[in-house]
Amino acid sequence: MQNHNISLDRTLKLLPLVLFGLAYMDPMTVFETYGVGAKTSHGMLAGAYLLTLITMLFTGFSYGKMVKAFPVAGSAYTYVQKSISPHLGFVVGWVILLDYVLLPMINMLIAGTYLAEVFQDIPRQVWILFIIVVVTGVNIVGMKLNTKVNGILLFYVALVMFFFFSLSIKALISGTGEGTVLSIHPFMNADGSIKNVISGAALVSLSFLGFDAITTLSEETINPTKTIPKAILLVLLAAGIVFVGVAYFAYLVHPDMTTFENIDTASTSVAKVIGGHLFSAALLAGIVTATSASALAAHASAARLLFVMGRDNVFPKRVFGFIHPRFKTPILNLLIIGLLSCVGLFLNLDTASALINFGAFVSFIFVNISVTAYYFIKKKDRSIIGVITNLVFPMTGALMTLALWINLGFGSLSVGLTWLLIGIIYLIFLTKGFKKHPPQFDLSDADENDDIQKEITSA
Repeated sequence: MQNHNISLDRTLKLLPLVLFGLAYMDPMTVFETYGVGAKTSHGMLAGAYLLTLITMLFTGFSYGKMVKAFPVAGSAYTYVQKSISPHLGFVVGWVILLDYVLLPMINMLIAGTYLAEVFQDIPRQVWILFIIVVVTGVNIVGMKLNTKVNGILLFYVALVMFFFFSLSIKALISGTGEGTVLSIHPFMNADGSIKNVISGAALVSLSFLGFDAITTLSEETINPTKTIPKAILLVLLAAGIVFVGVAYFAYLVHPDMTTFENIDTASTSVAKVIGGHLFSAALLAGIVTATSASALAAHASAARLLFVMGRDNVFPKRVFGFIHPRFKTPILNLLIIGLLSCVGLFLNLDTASALINFGAFVSFIFVNISVTAYYFIKKKDRSIIGVITNLVFPMTGALMTLALWINLGFGSLSVGLTWLLIGIIYLIFLTKGFKKHPPQFDLSDADENDDIQKEITSA
């Protein structure tokens, strides 16, 4: 199977990237995890989300810095590889590979489970297979179709969010819950402490996973060194405002968590309080819609990470480095991700979720460290601004992320460490006992593709 042109097609601008990032992050996840998040934080979920947003903004800044230095599709894998060590870059890439490959499966599993609850005559497995086929087909056609479909799905999600905030304010003015739209209690109250906020932040930080996936589209973005950092910032701020806002109003509307019928579906109880069964049904539809959009984005992003690792010959280039000549998409990787997603037919959500929590925090920590290694140490940018942006900011992001990472559950840590051990063993085999560097992509190839693209654009 020949593949003479291994470059992706540059078509994406700022808006498609923002839509992609929001779809990947799934704005409705705040509703999916509201009950357990509110319980863990003792009602101070808005404070937990605010703390997490601040942490992620530091890390998002670091991703923006690194994409300016290395505007290729490998994300943390490439950044660590080029700025610190090829071996460490491989390990980070291997760790995040578990997250990227399995997240589409989890999204499809969630969407299929909710659809089976609504349409009980159709088994969950049928819905999962249907979603896998549709998502794979859309992504094979390309990012333009992906963006259009996600735009439609996110429009409905935006409508659900609009009605949630409107109905919540109306209910509070009418005396429901705390009967006020202004309160400090969702951020700090007498029932909890700062420790509860930190515990809640460690839990809900998973809601922010996905903003980094925007960097995997670097080779399909027009002027990526400027566009992608803007997209990362906009996605983090938009999602963070939504998360904090939903947690804030949900608490004020329904402050007594002991009366939830089911802690796992607590958001449904909140929806019934402000809008009855009609809005509760609309919220459920919003969760399915947002999860499907996230599956689209996660599926596309995972395929591109596999493409970069295939192009580097970490995996067989003949398969993983192949780009379809017509669609300009990594079609074989998309099919592989689709097949792996079929594992979701046999898993429950708790088991699947435990598999993906580990790698994201590892990549966040090392991307922050990469900024210091590349700009502060290698490039010796140590001016006053350089010290702040290349040392203080990234190290703050790394330490804050580390604090959240060590608060992950035992299941996530044990699965992650096992996967890490497998990766190290494979690296030993690949490098003949660390006697040589692991394969790396020649960035001059990407630069050449950029030059060609600039000529096309200017013409």
